[in-house]
Amino acid sequence: MLSSLSSLLSALLKLGAFAMVANEIRGAVLAVPVFYGIYQAGGTLTAIWLGVSSLAGIALSVILPLYASRQLQRRLLNNRVAQPHA
Repeated sequence: MLSSLSSLLSALLKLGAFAMVANEIRGAVLAVPVFYGIYQAGGTLTAIWLGVSSLAGIALSVILPLYASRQLQRRLLNNRVAQPHA
């Protein structure tokens, strides 16, 4: 039972790692039109402000899942260490 749970958790972590890579690629793809829009607007202060705001939103959508996965991994590791092996 513990073996199947461990392999299921391992598969889920691998799937999560793939999702994180896909999220990073998505963030880079979404940033390109923002930079192009700033360029097309001539670099005005409004265009820069909107671009920075858009990039901050993209960064949060990439960074927060990464932070959450690291916290989950730490908690799982702490639970694994805290529980005595039978």
